[in-house]
Amino acid sequence: MTVARFWRRLKNLYNLIGTHCEKCGGYYYPPRNLCPKCRRSSRSVPFKFKGLGEVVTYTIIHSSTKDFEKQTPYILAIIKLNEGPHLTSQVICDHNDIHIGMKVKSAFRKLGEESDKGMLYYGTKFVPMGSRDK
Repeated sequence: MTVARFWRRLKNLYNLIGTHCEKCGGYYYPPRNLCPKCRRSSRSVPFKFKGLGEVVTYTIIHSSTKDFEKQTPYILAIIKLNEGPHLTSQVICDHNDIHIGMKVKSAFRKLGEESDKGMLYYGTKFVPMGSRDK
């Protein structure tokens, strides 16, 4: 399998696909095989999140590993999706504009490079709701 095909198969990374338990109504990201509430009696099905949410908390990273040093400083936040799950992601905006409670939407962006050959991989980051970028 080629590297590009491997990354394309990670649909939840590209599309914010998690799971929804039809028994208790819970939503989970990343996807789970079993609902943590219902356990074995759960009925989990794939669910595509809308990608809308708000910043619960955040930090600005000023010192990073070699892979991310070109991006520093950058904002790393915990996002609560409108459907309920929390996830950690970068927020792309001016550092003076970020605040707890900020409404954000998902955006497909470059996450990094792998190997000396510069193979790129992409995924979900977030931008402010008022942003035209999607």
